[in-house]
Amino acid sequence: MTKKIRLVDLAKQAGVSTATVSRVLNDKGSVAVETRHAVLAALDLLGYERPERLRERGGGLIGLILPELTNPIFPSFAQHLQTMMSMQNYTPLFGTQVAGATTEDAYVEAMLRHRVSGLIFVSGLHADLTADLERYERITARGIPFVTINGANPQLDAPDFSADDYSAVTQAMRYLIAQGHSRIGLATGPLRFVPAKVKADAYRDALQKFLPNIPPMHAVTLFTVEGGQSAAQDLIKRGCTAIICGSDVMALGAIRFCHHAGIRVPQDVSIIGYDDSPLIAFSDPPLTTLRQPVKAISEAAINALITNIQGTNTINNSMRFASELIVRSSAGPVNKNNRS
Repeated sequence: MTKKIRLVDLAKQAGVSTATVSRVLNDKGSVAVETRHAVLAALDLLGYERPERLRERGGGLIGLILPELTNPIFPSFAQHLQTMMSMQNYTPLFGTQVAGATTEDAYVEAMLRHRVSGLIFVSGLHADLTADLERYERITARGIPFVTINGANPQLDAPDFSADDYSAVTQAMRYLIAQGHSRIGLATGPLRFVPAKVKADAYRDALQKFLPNIPPMHAVTLFTVEGGQSAAQDLIKRGCTAIICGSDVMALGAIRFCHHAGIRVPQDVSIIGYDDSPLIAFSDPPLTTLRQPVKAISEAAINALITNIQGTNTINNSMRFASELIVRSSAGPVNKNNRS
């Protein structure tokens, strides 16, 4: 038996009036997309079955292609992007890349066969400066709008929505220098990827500006725990008292190396991550990191894509989003015994 919907319960849960709840349930009247989403979320949370009229999806499909999901920042993007699609009456069609499995091109072809209205690429081949961009030109030629997230390629004419990696690394450098560090290392993945290259450029520029007599110490490995371990081993051996990592996952690897080597964090080595992915505040020690504004990036990307799908905006309106330094316990003042 279907549970009878109580308007007052829904209104209380959604934080709106019962009249607004009634308009949403009857699909009548003008209701803001955020309000509609709040009422639908209340329906789901309270265990009510949605009325038939609210189960119909009028917006169509949007293809979403992400990298592997072992890095928690990517599931976070997926969640926020899916939420924003749902609020505007679109349904996501997911594709997750794994080395040796389905490729980005194969996902695109499959999604086009399902008649997606648009595509979103998160940290995809668009971010690889060595990749052939003709694949994206073919998508455009077929009249399918798309946007990219995190990896603005200067050779690709498409709206991109990315964290400002340059200002983020500069912010981290300023913080560490203020803490007395001078021998600061950088750990990133391969420099063919736009985010890694931008971080490296910012790091070198900051050194030249603030510490002109200190040589750059940059370890290029992989955006993985193992990559972070390898980078930390290399950079600490070269005398670094602080390390900025290209991702939280790399930072966790760097901390793991320190724990195994008997090196104290942050007393002996300060470590800063990048992303502020879910649960990272509960690492040991809690990770100081640069928070990507995932929600804001997702909202802007979805809004731009849908306006392009609907033909109301065809301008390349790329945006950069400032990252926030979240200070926790993994970074602190330089150990005077390590000062060089």
